[in-house]
Amino acid sequence: MSEPRIIIALDVADARDALELAARVDPARCRLKVGKELFTRAGPAVVEQLTGKGFSVFLDLKYHDIPNTVAGACLAAADLGVWMVNVHAQGGRRMMEAARGAVAGCPQPPLLVAVTLLTSLGQDDLLDVGLAGSPLENVVRLARLARDSGLDGVVCSPHEIKALRQTLPKSFVLVTPGIRPAGADAQDQKRVMTAAEAVERGSTYLVIGRPITQADDPMAALTAIEKEITGPAV
Repeated sequence: MSEPRIIIALDVADARDALELAARVDPARCRLKVGKELFTRAGPAVVEQLTGKGFSVFLDLKYHDIPNTVAGACLAAADLGVWMVNVHAQGGRRMMEAARGAVAGCPQPPLLVAVTLLTSLGQDDLLDVGLAGSPLENVVRLARLARDSGLDGVVCSPHEIKALRQTLPKSFVLVTPGIRPAGADAQDQKRVMTAAEAVERGSTYLVIGRPITQADDPMAALTAIEKEITGPAV
């Protein structure tokens, strides 16, 4: 079986719920994302519990601070044994280079990716915070900066995949939230796409939350999305 491309977002309130969800899916078939709420409530212990069960963990804390602080945080994440960790590209070149340098010497350095723009942001939101240009223009600019700063990839909306694939190396990782099965509600994200469309355009990893975690049978929901991506033979 090929390496898992689906990252399940464990957007739950506590470790008990996270571990219950993890028990209902196969670590050979998916990776897990631990975000701010779960990490704030449960701490590093929940990451260690999940990795102990064989899961690759994406620690989604979106570090954005002065270079030395972010470097230390990324090193701490690497010491936890996470598979991937992210920073905000808007933290700038020096911050991203410091993060890269901090994890480079680790025995098993995590993938280091940058958030370009949150998928909840539209054109009006960019104007509100003083960013000129369209969401696509900002994403491409920030992704190039991340590449030049030595990062492994970026987190981006699936609608920016095509433009990024045209300007960045094939090996550059594209992690795409905003993924919904065909016919599902977009909920609170504005720039969304189906799993099959995202993979066809060149997404490396798909971040999917509620369509799996709120399903009556999370493993069946995961299998359905796998089939949407690859066809019936999974």
